[in-house]
Amino acid sequence: MTAETSQTLDRGLRVLKLLADTDHGLTVTELSNKLGVNRTVVYRLLATLEQHALVRRDIGGRARVGLGVLRLGRQVHPLVREAALPALRSLAEDIGATAHLTLVDGTEALAVAVVEPTWTDYHVAYRAGFRHPLDRGAAGRAILKGRQGRTQDAGLALTHGELEAGASGAAAPLLGVSGIEGSVGVVMLSDTVSERVGPRVVDAAREVAEALR
Repeated sequence: MTAETSQTLDRGLRVLKLLADTDHGLTVTELSNKLGVNRTVVYRLLATLEQHALVRRDIGGRARVGLGVLRLGRQVHPLVREAALPALRSLAEDIGATAHLTLVDGTEALAVAVVEPTWTDYHVAYRAGFRHPLDRGAAGRAILKGRQGRTQDAGLALTHGELEAGASGAAAPLLGVSGIEGSVGVVMLSDTVSERVGPRVVDAAREVAEALR
């Protein structure tokens, strides 16, 4: 800790991170051990976080992430979208196909940013807010490959006709971005994906990941 930082805030944020990393919640004793502070400090941190609905405690006394985190999370998508747009615009114009940034939302893939090329006679209409299962479509498949620890190159996913008849897709996972699971890809009206598309998509995924770090 430095003179410019708050120890209490730091501990509160660490509590949230610890709770976010577990599905079954943590007791006061467990949090105390993990943080290296006494139980009284943990009680005070939890009480403060509960007041803001960022933490809730069940009947057994285990603390979990509260629904207030969702309200904060809703503000993340616009920030992520803004950071990704330059790379998506470049990708769409270079390939001549609709480029998109897709993030995980529960068990689904959610398109949060879409850029269409300006110079093509036709292209796939793909809208922000479009959802699909993670195991269908290039965007979802790339995310699943990223979960398996694949690099962006090996994580490249190519599909045809899985979400829209006659459309092909290519996507690469976002890697090295804390707290965000997603992919960058393109969708085009073609039977195959040309050889130059894959490497260009991988480069765009790297650019977006760097912008989000």
